Amino acid sequence: MKTSFRAAIALAAALRSAAALRLCLWAAGFGGGGAALVVAWRIVALTIAVAMGGCAALPAHVERPVSYARSDVAGTPLARTAAASLPAQPDPRSGFRLLADGGRAFAARIALIRRAERTLDVQYYLIANDGTGREFLRELLGAAARGVRVRLLVDDLLATGQDALLAAMAGHANVEVRLFNPLPVRSGPFAQRVFFSLHQFARINRRMHNKLFLVDSSLAVTGGRNIGDEYFDRGGTANFIDMDVLSAGPVVGALAGVFDRFWNSELAYPVQSLAGAPSRPAFERQIGALAEPAQATAGGEADPDPGSIDAELASGWLALVPAEAGVFADAPEKAGGDGRASIVAEAHLALLGSARSSLLLASPYFVPGERERETLAALRAREVEVSVLTNSLATTDEPLVHLGYARHRIALLKAGVRLHELMLPAQAADDGGGEARAPAGVSGWGNSLGRLHSKLAVVDDEAIFVGSMNLDPRSARLNTEAGIVIHSPGLAAQVAAFVRSHQQAGAYRVRLERGRLSWLSGEGASRRTRSAEPEAAALPALPIRVLANMLGEGLL
Repeated sequence: MKTSFRAAIALAAALRSAAALRLCLWAAGFGGGGAALVVAWRIVALTIAVAMGGCAALPAHVERPVSYARSDVAGTPLARTAAASLPAQPDPRSGFRLLADGGRAFAARIALIRRAERTLDVQYYLIANDGTGREFLRELLGAAARGVRVRLLVDDLLATGQDALLAAMAGHANVEVRLFNPLPVRSGPFAQRVFFSLHQFARINRRMHNKLFLVDSSLAVTGGRNIGDEYFDRGGTANFIDMDVLSAGPVVGALAGVFDRFWNSELAYPVQSLAGAPSRPAFERQIGALAEPAQATAGGEADPDPGSIDAELASGWLALVPAEAGVFADAPEKAGGDGRASIVAEAHLALLGSARSSLLLASPYFVPGERERETLAALRAREVEVSVLTNSLATTDEPLVHLGYARHRIALLKAGVRLHELMLPAQAADDGGGEARAPAGVSGWGNSLGRLHSKLAVVDDEAIFVGSMNLDPRSARLNTEAGIVIHSPGLAAQVAAFVRSHQQAGAYRVRLERGRLSWLSGEGASRRTRSAEPEAAALPALPIRVLANMLGEGLL
C-alpha cells in the first residue's frame, strides 16, 4: 500500500494514550534543538484537534436492504463452463487454478466481468484510485449497464476521497455499494480522517481485510491481491509478489455465503448513507470521468495467449485442478470488537501444526505470536523442516512491522526455523554475482522493486493455504480474514515452486553465527555474506523505531 496504515495506527495509538507524553518528551529532548520542540508542540496541537473531532458520528437508523447471492444462474455461460470444468457428479471436489502472474490475474478478472450475465459480488480491502482501480470500476459499471446486478463492498479506511465516485456508481439502478466499518470523518486526506476519528479508535483499528470476487455465483477469485496498480505488475518502480486462486464448484457457494454475511452486516453502510445521493451534474461528472479510458500501462493489454482465462472461457472449458477444500472466514462481527476468536487464524494454526515432514510459509508481515512460535518450535522438535519467506527491511512497505518481526529472528533461528528475506533486485545482482531472474509466470520481479504480498502455506507437499491472512497479531485479533485450504499435491508443488524460486533467486538466507545475525546470498563461488542488515536507500525514520519499541505487537 502507498499509505502505511500500520504506522498511522501506531502513531494514533500513541497520541491517544500515555505514550503521547513519552513521544512529546522524546521529541523535546532529542538533540535539544528548537526543531524538536516544534515537533512536540505539533503533537500537542494535533492531540487537541483530535479531541475537537469527537463530535463526528456515523448516521443512525441506516436502512440496509437484505440481499443474497443469486441462484438463477444455471443457464448462464459461466455456470455451464464451471460445470464442464469439474469432475462429473457425484464427485464432490471443487476445481482450482493458481493465478501467480499479476498481468494475467487482472486480465482474468476483466474477462470474467465481461462475460457475467446475472451477478457480480465484489469484496475488497482496497480498490485504489489509480488506473487499475478505475478500470476495474469502469468494467463493473459496464456490466451493470448490461443488466448485471453488482454488489460492491469495500473497507472504508483506504477509500479516502472516493465517496463521490462510489456514490455515483451506486446511483446506477443495478449497482449497490457499501462501505465496511466506516470512519465518522468523511472529508480530508487519509491522515486527517484517521486522527479526527480517534474518538472511535477501536473502529479505526479493526478492518475488513478480505479479498473476494464472485461471478454469476459460479466462479470465484480469492487470495492476497487488492485492486491497484502494484498488485498487477503495473506499479512501475514497485510491484507486489502475490497469488490468487480461481475456484469453481462447492467452494464457490461457501464463499458466496461469506460475502452475504458481510454484505448484510450492520457494519456495512450503504455509501449513500455516508455521502448522500449525488446531484445529477455530480453523477454525470463522476461517471464521465470513470468512463475515460485509463492510460495504457504495462500488463493491461488483452492476453493473447491461447492458454489465458479469456481464451478458455470462450471455449467453454477451464483447466482446473480438482481437489477437496475448505473455506475459512472470520465473522464480520470480529471487526466490531465482540471478542470472538479468529476462525481463520485458528484454522491456519491447526494446519501448520499438522505438518509431519515439511512446512513452507510466505507472509509479507511475519510477526508470529506466542502460540505460533510454540507451534513452529514444536514442529522443529519433531524434525519437521520449517522454512519461511518474508520481506527484508529493504523490501518491506511496513518497516514498523519488520521491526516487530526482527525481535523474534534469533529465537526462531535457534529453534531451527529457516528464514529467508526478500532482497532488492540491485542487491540480488550485487550479492548473487549477477541478475536474479524468477521463473516465467512469477509476478512482481524484475527491474522494479518486488515486495512480497503473498500469504501462503504448503504443508507436507500436500495441502496449501491461500488467503488474505498475514501471520501477525493484527490478522489474528483485529482484522477479518478469509482463506481456502486445498488438499492437492499438484497445487502444493506449484505453490512450493513459487515460494522457493524467490527464496533461491531473490532472497537472503538469514543465519545465526556466533550469536550474531548474517545474511547469505548466492551459491558456490558467488556466495556472499553480509554482517549488516540489508536496508533500502531510505532508512526508516527514527520515530518509527521509537514507536516500534513503545507499542505492543498487537498494533503492528
